[in-house]
Amino acid sequence: MHIPDGFLDTKMIAASVAASVPLVGVAVAKTKKVFDDRQIPKMSVMAAFIFAAQMVNFPIAGGTSGHLLGAALAAILLGPWSAVLIMTTVLIIQCLVFLDGGLTALGGNILLMGIVAPWVGWWVYRLAAGNSTNRTRVLGSTFLASWLSTIAASVVGTLLIVFSGHVALNIALPAMLGWHVLIGIGEGLITSVVVAYLTQVKSELVFQNQKA
Repeated sequence: MHIPDGFLDTKMIAASVAASVPLVGVAVAKTKKVFDDRQIPKMSVMAAFIFAAQMVNFPIAGGTSGHLLGAALAAILLGPWSAVLIMTTVLIIQCLVFLDGGLTALGGNILLMGIVAPWVGWWVYRLAAGNSTNRTRVLGSTFLASWLSTIAASVVGTLLIVFSGHVALNIALPAMLGWHVLIGIGEGLITSVVVAYLTQVKSELVFQNQKA
C-alpha cells in the first residue's frame, strides 16, 4: 500500500503534508497527556511489533501478497492518537532507512496508513464492540475494524493517485479495492489472533475503557 515516489503530483504532495502534519502534531499533544512509565514501553513494543510484522508477507491470489498494516491493532490496544504516532514512526523509518514508500509521498503514506487507518479502525471497533467484554463480540469487532481500516486506507491512497492525474478512478478504484478486500481479510485474521491471545494473558489491555 506504500505509495512510491512519482505517483503524486505537487498539489497532492502539498495537500497530504498539509493534512498530515497538524494531525500528527495533535497526536503528540494528546499522547503527552496520557504518557506515563507504562505507556512508553507499550508504544515502543507495539511499534517494534508492527515494524517486524510488516516485513512478513502472506500470499493472496494471482501471485500477489499482502502484509499486516497494524493500524487498527495499535488503535484498539493503545487508542487512536497513540496509534497515529506509532504508525507515523514506523512509516518514517521504513521510508528513510528501507526506502519503503517514497520520500515525496511520505505525507500521503502517513495520511492513509498513519491517520485514516487507525481512526477508521478505532471508530469501527468502538461502535461494534462498545464496552463489551464478551470475547466473541470483541474478536468479531476486531476483525471488522481491521478489515475496514485496510480498505479505507486503500481508498484514500487511490484517490491521492487519481487526483494526481496518473490514472482514471474507474480503473484504479476497482483494482485497489479488489486486492485490498482480500488483504483486509488477512489483516483481520492476524489482528484477531493477536487480540485473542491478549484476552487470555493480559485482558486489561484489550478491555480497558479508552477515550479518543
